[in-house]
Amino acid sequence: MPTPPSSRTREAILVTGGAGFIGSHLVERLLALGYRVVALDNFDPFYSPDEKRRNLTAALTNPAFRLVEADCADPRQLEEGLAGEPIDAIVHLAAKAGVRPSLNDPIGYARANVMATQTLLEFARQRGIQRFVFGSSSSVYGNRDAIPFSEDDPADRPVSPYAATKRAGEIICHTYAHLYGMRIIALRFFTVYGPRQRPDLAIRKFATLMLDGQPVPVFGDGSAERDYTWIEDIIDGVVAALERTGRVDPEFEIINLGESRTTSVRRLVDLIADALGVTPRIEFAPAQPGDVVRTCADVSKAARLLGYRPRVPVEEGIPRFVEWLLSVRAG
Repeated sequence: MPTPPSSRTREAILVTGGAGFIGSHLVERLLALGYRVVALDNFDPFYSPDEKRRNLTAALTNPAFRLVEADCADPRQLEEGLAGEPIDAIVHLAAKAGVRPSLNDPIGYARANVMATQTLLEFARQRGIQRFVFGSSSSVYGNRDAIPFSEDDPADRPVSPYAATKRAGEIICHTYAHLYGMRIIALRFFTVYGPRQRPDLAIRKFATLMLDGQPVPVFGDGSAERDYTWIEDIIDGVVAALERTGRVDPEFEIINLGESRTTSVRRLVDLIADALGVTPRIEFAPAQPGDVVRTCADVSKAARLLGYRPRVPVEEGIPRFVEWLLSVRAG
């Protein structure tokens, strides 16, 4: 059952990575629900810091919002940036994302994804913050033949540094829940898309190339499948997980958040092209190391524990995304 609004107004939520794609949507939802929100972001130049700042344009006008610029892998910056700030719960979304870039910077990924998670959990322990939601990834499942992916499936053979760092973060979370009685939920996100999506992610990258009249690179034969999940469906799940941590006994849970449907890359290209009204030019390239063949979420546990019900199929979401992208380009 959702938290009453009167209770929400007394709670302050720290959202790390709060200026990013998922983080900024979560910030806006939490503010709309009546929470006080502190967003922490280091504005990593992986993509335009100016774009990330624009993500928070609306939030920055809200007196219940505060932005802290700090690196959550640095204990000193964390303590100084949040000194005197009351925090009731943490949603940890800050991370270096992306499978292929992690092959080129495994040490940076370990620092940003593993060390930052460890540092933030220790910060929470020292502050007495018992509620923690961790943004993990479907990448932890590796290359599995059987679908859908269930939380009970083994996740001990990641095929990229990114996936390995996310699995490591889950394990550290389990340790803190076990040792210190924290209430921690690790959410495995499945290929999130929607407005504000990072420029390097497939849907935005493909759409941008098509609009510019450029060929679309497809790695492999286009048969690879992903479980594309609309951003607002993901935010529904994150908020439900956050609110669960406020009403249950100490626990550690891993929960999938996805659409629970697969779409091939070739089908995705066609959906984007149809929404744009263009004919795509495809350039096929060899499959990339670290990529998996398919992802598909079993969301029965999310439904049972969080009341999660994804509502936006990819056929509806892609036109919505294209509408946003066209408005951004026009602006």
